[in-house]
Amino acid sequence: MLAEARRLVLRLWWACARRARTGACVWLALIALTAPVWADIVSARYMDPTTRYDHGILGDAVEYGALEMQLQDGRRLRLALPETSVFEDLEPRLIDLNGDGALEIITIESSLTKGARLAIYGEDGLIAATPHIGRTHRWLAPLGAADLDGDGKIEVAYIDRPHLARILRIWRFDEGKLVHLSDTPGLTNHRIGQDYISGGIRDCGAVPEIVTVNADWGRIIATTFDGKRTKSRDIGSFQGRSSLAKAATTCSN
Repeated sequence: MLAEARRLVLRLWWACARRARTGACVWLALIALTAPVWADIVSARYMDPTTRYDHGILGDAVEYGALEMQLQDGRRLRLALPETSVFEDLEPRLIDLNGDGALEIITIESSLTKGARLAIYGEDGLIAATPHIGRTHRWLAPLGAADLDGDGKIEVAYIDRPHLARILRIWRFDEGKLVHLSDTPGLTNHRIGQDYISGGIRDCGAVPEIVTVNADWGRIIATTFDGKRTKSRDIGSFQGRSSLAKAATTCSN
């Protein structure tokens, strides 16, 4: 809320300045000068290693109990989860999800009894989250975030239960909420015990493509989303981690 209020003041300042409303601009300038300093996030990391969740899907039994945010003004904010949850993840992902110039944080947050959910945090705490999968020891693997359909809003993609259900789920971040858009079965991006998450979203000019593998790990698949439905195409054989990493970052196929 602090960052949003600050950005609102700045937007109003520029609006009145363009209209040469001097008195109003002076008043807004005084507000801006007395408001708290800019507090956007510049980096984030997980803290408080814990073994309270006995899943070990990423290769060991250690997850994280807290999220630390480094702010532009030099402060560090620490957000601790309750004992009933962990960050079952490798590292936080920072991206501007609403186009306001400030970064949000995408995480994997798991309940000890209800499994994983994708959760988005800001400097004021939790912004939005998908529902938990619904039972313990059920996980999701993020692929990234981008404007997949060209409507100016950011979509977030992940694989729901990459070892079981293998469903590509797409959600739109819209006015501070995550809105479910699409499910595509038969795709995955993680194997049990791997300490990394494969695949991603690549930009090859026309529209972004979500890069995964098929359910049996034989083929690399590129998927696009037009706002209503997905379309997938085979872009080559899976020949180990490096082949998928290359496909996710280059546009040769």
